[in-house]
Amino acid sequence: MTVPFLFETKCQTIGDYIFLMEKDKTGKFIDFKYSEVRVLVHSFAAALRSLGVKKGSLVGLISDNRSAWIVSDLAIMSLGAADVPRGRDSTASEVEFILKATEAETAIVENKDQLKKVLSVRKSLSALKNLIVLDDELIVEVDDIAKENDVNIYFYKELIEKFKRSEDKELIKSINELKESDLATVIFTSGTTGEPKGVMLSQGNFDGIIKNIDSVHFPTAPRQRWLSVLPVWHSFERIIQYIIIYLDSTICYSKPIGKIMLGDLKRINPHFMGSVPRIWESVKSAVYAQMKKEGGIKKIAFDFFVKVADKHYKYSNMYHGLTRKYTKRNRFVEITTSIIPLIFLKPLYKLGDKLVYSQIKTKLGTNFTCGISGGGSLSPQIDDFFNSIGINLVDGYGLTETAPVIGIRAWTKRRPGTMIPYGNVDIKIISLETGELCKPGEKGELHIKGDQVMLGYYKRPDLTSKVIDKDGYFNTGDLAVWTYDGEYHIVGRSKDTIVLSGGENLEPVPIEAALNESEYIESSVVVGQDQKYLGALIVPSIQAIEYYLKQNKIYYISREDIYSLPEVHSLIENEIRERVSSKNGFKSFEQIYKFTLLKKSFEINKELSSKQEIKRFQIAKLYENEIKSMY
Repeated sequence: MTVPFLFETKCQTIGDYIFLMEKDKTGKFIDFKYSEVRVLVHSFAAALRSLGVKKGSLVGLISDNRSAWIVSDLAIMSLGAADVPRGRDSTASEVEFILKATEAETAIVENKDQLKKVLSVRKSLSALKNLIVLDDELIVEVDDIAKENDVNIYFYKELIEKFKRSEDKELIKSINELKESDLATVIFTSGTTGEPKGVMLSQGNFDGIIKNIDSVHFPTAPRQRWLSVLPVWHSFERIIQYIIIYLDSTICYSKPIGKIMLGDLKRINPHFMGSVPRIWESVKSAVYAQMKKEGGIKKIAFDFFVKVADKHYKYSNMYHGLTRKYTKRNRFVEITTSIIPLIFLKPLYKLGDKLVYSQIKTKLGTNFTCGISGGGSLSPQIDDFFNSIGINLVDGYGLTETAPVIGIRAWTKRRPGTMIPYGNVDIKIISLETGELCKPGEKGELHIKGDQVMLGYYKRPDLTSKVIDKDGYFNTGDLAVWTYDGEYHIVGRSKDTIVLSGGENLEPVPIEAALNESEYIESSVVVGQDQKYLGALIVPSIQAIEYYLKQNKIYYISREDIYSLPEVHSLIENEIRERVSSKNGFKSFEQIYKFTLLKKSFEINKELSSKQEIKRFQIAKLYENEIKSMY
């Protein structure tokens, strides 16, 4: 089944359901029914066809989340064409790279700023003929701009009105002729490991994810609302939107900005939300910051009941056989060990739910069923915090190259830190040392084969052959471990692995996750390749530190002085030693011996990808001097 065929079928059966919700210029949410969006898709597809878009065409789509994005996406695919998406936070050079590489004749841009961005690199885009602006903001000199840049400029709403139709029979014919092998999109990777690569995903790749959603047994039902906060052009949020169509549900567009997202959670009262770990980290940090500010008995009660929840969660998992294990365990011992603590903890947990946990849960709305975290590793601390207080949070795993889902935590047996293979995917975990298949508890590189594996990298068969072997297995580059129960968990990336001069191999991600748990640390990057010991680049959480200095009557003249205060360095050093220590399971060579404070937060498209992943190779270049100073 193809995505356009799925959407067309749903419009015939549930046309009166609300398909999506987005804010108008006043901030009020407006609804679009499936049938209403179908009209927009058919109309816009007719407009695109008039501009020469046909089967096999590649169309640029530079925009963030909005109704016109999904309309454009569906219209392009319905014509048998494929979109080349990117967010509006992309730099001009990134936009130039993807439009030039794909030789796109038509590109859709969100607003005037994106139009200017494309026009700034127009000279190198020899194939470009048409630009369509989604916003209807008036550009007085648009005709002069078009003539000056030798390009046709159109507006989305004007095209919709000009080609408006309730149904386009030619489009229906095109949809019915689509095959699963047809190219659906070319998504360029965010460049966390080097030059962006164009990932070619087919209709069949997406179908491999969509058709297996029922197998994970999430408590879904028609007309449920899903809050959309991640960039829709990324494969994770994108597949969620297709799954929403499959589940007869509703997309509600928001933004991954604390105040906006939390406000929309209350207004929309959604059932599900896809997110990245940083969003949940920020929610937890906001809760802790609020409690610290209130202080007194509220803070004491909060800390106590959070500890109660943590212990209750761990003993409950032990009692129900939901702890991660690599060898067979005696269930009688687990039950008898956990039942007595559970009996004592239960009344306290119920009291904690009434006084503390319920207050946190209301921030997500009364319907909130589950948050699905992907696009990065969810730290155990964040995972345990939310699940222990009754906010269901599950980890998903995958890559752009796998459309993107490879695994997800089972809903019926939610073992923390584990996932089950998704759909018909065949997984092999191969030892980097011996090349043999790993047994439970042994770390190796994860290789997969299945419907969701990409067609390849656009015009780069050389790169494709490096990651997909002759038997069709894709090398994810991620390190994983099988559990005794046939689940697995991700422990790092083979390319991120740091090898010290003494030969010790270690993964930086768990260390960074522990560091970032500190309220005084905003971000961290562990370094030390080929060195005797580990160092860390630390971005301090400056507001929390200012509050600490105020509480402890430590005076300073300007914010700039904070970074050099001995008291601040001692504070951060103590936080590092407390969190990355042997008592928390870190080996001696995994501990941080030196650190450097950075004065600026990491930025998207600089130190971070648009998915807010650390771009290690870029950080190594940007902070070369700071890293050298630690050695």
